[in-house]
Parts: sequence; C-alpha cells; structure tokens
Amino acid sequence: MVRNRRSAGRRSPGKFFSGSRAAALLLLASIASPAIPSTVPAIRAPAVVRATPALWEISDGDTKIYLFGTFHSLDGRTVWFDDRVRQAFDGSDELVLETIVPSSRDAIGAAGDRVSQVGPDGKTTLKPFIAQTQQAIGQGNALGMSVEHGADSVLRRVAEDNGKPVGGLERFEDQLSQLAKIPVSAPQTSAPAAASVSLTDLLGAWTKGDTGAFSTMLAGFEASSPVAYRMLIADRNARWGEWIANRLDRPGTVFVAVGSGHLAGKDSVQQWLAARGIASARIG
Repeated sequence: MVRNRRSAGRRSPGKFFSGSRAAALLLLASIASPAIPSTVPAIRAPAVVRATPALWEISDGDTKIYLFGTFHSLDGRTVWFDDRVRQAFDGSDELVLETIVPSSRDAIGAAGDRVSQVGPDGKTTLKPFIAQTQQAIGQGNALGMSVEHGADSVLRRVAEDNGKPVGGLERFEDQLSQLAKIPVSAPQTSAPAAASVSLTDLLGAWTKGDTGAFSTMLAGFEASSPVAYRMLIADRNARWGEWIANRLDRPGTVFVAVGSGHLAGKDSVQQWLAARGIASARIG
C-alpha cells in the first residue's frame, strides 16, 4: 500500500458569485430539487468544448481507487467522458458518488421535511442554505446548464446501463439533513477578491483540470462563512478520506466521483489522505 500514507442588488448569471453561492451551485446541484424558474434565456453556444478534468489514482498492491472531480451541472456541449476518464471508469468494478439520489419523486418527496421549515405565519419554506442553493442552480440553468448533463448524472446512467454497481459516500437522507443545518452568512455589499470567482471561471478551470479557481473559491467561502465551510467541505472531506483509506484494505478497483470543490484547497480529500501517509497521484 502506498502510505507516503450577496449580495446587494440583483446579479446576472455570468457575474461573480460569493464564496457560499458558488459552493452551493457546484457542490449541491446533484441533490437539489428542481430549480426555480429564471427569466434569463439560456445561452446556446454552437461549439463543442473538449474537457480534460482532473483525475487522481490511489493504489496499493491489490486495490486501485480513482478519484475524479465532477462538475455537477453542465451544458450538453461539454465533452469530457473519453480518453483517460473513460478508461479509468471502464476498468473499475464499481462507481461511488457523493450520494445516490432516489429515482422516484415519492422517495425524494419523503425527504422533504429535512429541507423545509414552517414559519410563524404557518407557511412552509425551504431552509436557508437549501433555498440559497436553489437560487444558484436557477442561475446555472439560465446559462443552459442542467444536472442531467452533469458529470455525476452521466456517470451514474452509464454505470447502471452497463450493470456496474453504484454506491454513495453518504445516504441521501443523511446528506439532506446535514445540508439543511448549514448556516447562511448575512448578505454582503461586496466580497473579498479571494471570494470572487465566476461560474464561467470555475467551469473553464474544470475543463482544463485546473484546481486553482476552486481553491480560490473555497478560500473565500471559508473567510466569509467558516462554520458553513467546515460543515460542507472540511468535515465531509475527512469522512470521505477515511472511507477511501478503509477501502484500500479490500482488493478491487473503484471509481470515486465527487464535486471538484472537494478535491482542491488545503482541506481537500487528497490533503487528508496525504497527512496519513496515503499518496494520490495525478493522472494526466
């Protein structure tokens, strides 16, 4: 085993997001319910974008774990599932995602109590962080992006079509409960430079396998909302790192796919593993 083990006023979708809003879009799109309608028309770009997203490998004598950073919401023109990513996926015995979103609306609806609250006026509303996530996803949809085209959804569909087992690092119900508890910072009239990363910047970085923009977004997120950052990023990364470390004790090849925000910055899954003598080798 390798043991070297905001916002004031309205903002259009292409503008800068605060750290927490960007994190909400990128890290929660795969589990949110349908996004709020948007009056901004979708932007359709004719050219195909060929992406080379980041991929790592963790291995010992009889176990290999691929660690892939996803973009939860994409447009239909971004081509990324080929070459080394497809080869690693095809060579894996199982796919492991952040969570397995139920296929039926009834099952999703049954979890609704975890993300909603009843106010003094008797009205039911989404809890603050989930509501903020909905708004961010709506802005992504306005740019022509959707969860259906997101990397997580594509991987799951291909795996299920080919009979490859699919598992989750977190139970759907548990994940919703955790996310619903995350506090939302008060709106700010401005954000520090470190927190200002646009959605297009993040998507562009993802297509190039560049984790720098994600690290910048995460630094801003932590600075503005340290408790939310810990709950959404650091604590979950530690749990997932522990899952990977334990999985190395069993033989086989596993393709683990989580949001790219979890694989960047000082509290990334790879950093957690490295602190415990488990090396992650970048592929490509």
